[in-house]
Amino acid sequence: MSKILVTGANGFVGKFLCKALKQLNHDVIELTSSSGDIIDAKTWGNIPATEIVIHLAAKTFVPDSWKTPELFLQTNTLGTVLALEYCRKHGARMIFISSYLYGNPASLPINELARISIPNPYALSKKAAEDYCRFYADSYKVNMVIIRPFNLYGFGQSENFLIPEIILQVLKGGAIHVKDLEPKRDYIFITDFIEAIIKCMDSHRFEIFNIGSGTSYSVKEIIQMIQDICGTNLPVISSAEKRPAEIMDTIADISKARELLQWIPSTTMNEGLSRIVKQYK
Repeated sequence: MSKILVTGANGFVGKFLCKALKQLNHDVIELTSSSGDIIDAKTWGNIPATEIVIHLAAKTFVPDSWKTPELFLQTNTLGTVLALEYCRKHGARMIFISSYLYGNPASLPINELARISIPNPYALSKKAAEDYCRFYADSYKVNMVIIRPFNLYGFGQSENFLIPEIILQVLKGGAIHVKDLEPKRDYIFITDFIEAIIKCMDSHRFEIFNIGSGTSYSVKEIIQMIQDICGTNLPVISSAEKRPAEIMDTIADISKARELLQWIPSTTMNEGLSRIVKQYK
């Protein structure tokens, strides 16, 4: 069993991950916002040596990144550099949780060699962090795996995100209000994502993995699936508002993860949504 540092341990992914690691009898050190600021070197100096760092801590809500890009750069990029310095000091391996970085892709599905296209300041901060990860892997020989998750969903996610927002509107009753019905996303259920992270712990070379389901659904389709699960037929009102640099469709090519990690997602979209609805009820 390994001694593992999980940053962002009190976040959506962190809570699921820490629970899963402890069930596997790993020794887990949880770094949360109450433990100190990840952009403060003193915070890292107070953490004992570990074998693996799973770096989740980040600002993630894309609309906020347009308002305060400097805060995303500080947390997501500088915070990652300090995590890398910790790994260099202690000889630890890192699993870095990055982001979708492909913008509006030239073709679908999207593999790890697809052209990078930065659609927002959040993604920019993650791309800069990835560049530091590669530099530390090449120059300091820090063992590194980068995960690029597509759209995560699951119970406990912030209500600012699309799926919990829709579910809560459906359960409340009345009209369902959304901005745009057309964009499609590749959604990956939280427990499948946690399994992918854990499988990356066995990797001992630099790799980048796209983690998604390999299928995409539009906002309209998600609303219909949730209504079918809940047995409702509520009116849907769209403001037809387009976000800046909106991406219209994403589908992950997960063949690399399937081949090298022996990982495939096991939760269908309907199963995942049903579990969330059940927990909300």
